[in-house]
Amino acid sequence: MTRKTVRIAMNGVTGRMGHRQHLVRSILALREQGGLDLGDGTVLWPEPVLVGRREPALRALAARYGLEHVSTDLDTVLADPAVDIYFDAQVTSAREDALKRAIAAGKHVYTEKPTATGLDAALGLARLAEEAGVKHGVVQDKLFLPGLLKLKRLIDSGFFGRILSVRGEFGYWVFEGDTQPAQRPSWNYRAQDGGGIVVDMFPHWEYVLHELFGRVRSVQALTATHIPRRWDERDKPYEATADDAAYGIFELDGGTIAQINSSWAVRVHRDELVEFQVDGVEGSAVAGLRSCRVQHRGTTPKPVWNPDLPATESFRDQWQEVPDNQGPEGYDNGFKAQWELFLRHVYADAPYHWDLLAGARGVQLAELGLKSSAQGRRIDVPEIAL
Repeated sequence: MTRKTVRIAMNGVTGRMGHRQHLVRSILALREQGGLDLGDGTVLWPEPVLVGRREPALRALAARYGLEHVSTDLDTVLADPAVDIYFDAQVTSAREDALKRAIAAGKHVYTEKPTATGLDAALGLARLAEEAGVKHGVVQDKLFLPGLLKLKRLIDSGFFGRILSVRGEFGYWVFEGDTQPAQRPSWNYRAQDGGGIVVDMFPHWEYVLHELFGRVRSVQALTATHIPRRWDERDKPYEATADDAAYGIFELDGGTIAQINSSWAVRVHRDELVEFQVDGVEGSAVAGLRSCRVQHRGTTPKPVWNPDLPATESFRDQWQEVPDNQGPEGYDNGFKAQWELFLRHVYADAPYHWDLLAGARGVQLAELGLKSSAQGRRIDVPEIAL
């Protein structure tokens, strides 16, 4: 075996997602398993270069995980010919400029979403990457969750027949920050800083709907700022200017209708923080992050509406759990699984289509969702291309 060191500039790893999912559970997890075997006698050994604005925080992370390379000078890192890949998990408002600089430096780029604050900028990034001849990818982690992988298996097997509708519920109560610390950063609730649940979640819903059920053809959304006053990381009150809830209806290719509620102001009364119910002529399923339950046409009960009597049956018990069927090791972390695919794409030219154009579709849907809410109307979603 030949070990090839792959140096990856990782910008934004002091944040929650960049730290936990991308650094620890993806890149460091790859190192713990001995690297990534490409199957041709080569093993990729990822060597992260931690990049950010706060040097003490970067050095603390490096010391914690036994890493050598940290920098607060992005341009110097990008000028290093030993760095092959640039990864971005910064706040959205800082992402576009950093990606442009990385592309100009000839680095392959892999990034969190949204890729930019508007569609024109997102498409511009995709075009720059294509013109520069660098490989590019966008994190679309929910596609690699066990629950959605099981759902995809059902779709591919024809379990549903003609799919009629998709209903999604996502969210949880994010504390205001006064009596208990908030679970999300304060910038998420300031529109001027790129915050808002539409900007955050509609890019996710775009790729989930697009990949599993069909392209989004129209959107009709209603947004709300249910909690107008919150407290920041310094315990200072501030006015929330971004939406903390969004209620969307999406028409898909083939006539399927999707309804997805997203909220940071809802208390959870479901099995998982996100669930999708898919109803088809032949069967239905409810998929979450990890589990997926089904009810086939042949085993569907015949409930009768009678508000005068209490229910005598447990509707949840009438569904069947979809088995993992993944062998003894089960499902891998979704972020790590996509990192592996992107690294294979860069170093083994493996197929990969979760690129900056796919990321631009997510930005487009968020942009049109906000426009739909502001104008109070249904809006068609045009196809985009480079």
